[in-house]
Amino acid sequence: MKKVLLSLIAIVALLASCNDYETYGDKKEKERNAIAKFISDSTILVISEEQFVKQGYTTNIERNEFVKLDKSGVYMQIVRPGCGTAIQDGESTNLVCRFSEYNILDMESGMTLTNNATSYIYLPDIISVKRTGSTYTASFTSGLMANSYGATVPPGWLVALDYIKVGRPQSMDEDISKVRLIIPHAQGHSYATSYVTPYYYVITLQREA
Repeated sequence: MKKVLLSLIAIVALLASCNDYETYGDKKEKERNAIAKFISDSTILVISEEQFVKQGYTTNIERNEFVKLDKSGVYMQIVRPGCGTAIQDGESTNLVCRFSEYNILDMESGMTLTNNATSYIYLPDIISVKRTGSTYTASFTSGLMANSYGATVPPGWLVALDYIKVGRPQSMDEDISKVRLIIPHAQGHSYATSYVTPYYYVITLQREA
């Protein structure tokens, strides 16, 4: 009788563990729901790429517009297009990056990572980037992102480079570029892809002196 009871307990435990198992499809659905909730809670107005083009590749900040880029699935808001020039075809350069990162699956916990502080402890991240045609290749050469997730720049970060300038201000009237990004796991860093986790970023970029 004891052996039968133990067997039944083992079967129940096995069934419970099977029910708790999340498939990749389950995780993707959870991600989609989390992004949708974040968009709703943040009162974001999503516009199409077609509308984005009609608006001159701009997003209306007062309306809190984000464009959904269909190819990558990234949502992007251009807060400031920046000064100077964009990265040109065939150009290699280093970019100075300040950012704040949020895990969309756990927004209640607040910011997960940032170097966006004036303290000398929080040095900016440096990105080495090259443009070949419409393709950008990039890696972190130093900073928090490299230390936390490795040298590879999340593909979702690079989509913004087609729409911003990355010069350095030459007067008080000029500002560096600033974007906000909602990045699904497939366009994210190593942790994001491994754990099917979407992230929200606020990022500024300019050329290194």
